[in-house]
Amino acid sequence: MEILINTDNNISASAEMRSYLTADLEASFERFAEHLTRLEVKISDENGNKEGDKDKKCVLEARLRGMQPLAVTGHGNSIDQALAEASSKMKTSLDTTMGKLRSY
Repeated sequence: MEILINTDNNISASAEMRSYLTADLEASFERFAEHLTRLEVKISDENGNKEGDKDKKCVLEARLRGMQPLAVTGHGNSIDQALAEASSKMKTSLDTTMGKLRSY
């Protein structure tokens, strides 16, 4: 499973941040790893330099072998909160999709 991390101009993605996010995502999606070809993370700060409630946005796109990609969005006051919300939504979506595949 390949993990790609993209950020907008308002968020600097250091090597440490990328390493932390990659490790977190690998652990979170380990049970889906044999079915996923790629996870793409897009992190942005919707308000730029201004303060705001839930202004961090994380779009998480998962590509399953032989299927169309699934995408979810999470918002939070920090990158970790936005990623956690998006990860939770994606796990639910993957559980549903994998459950439908098993039933056919």
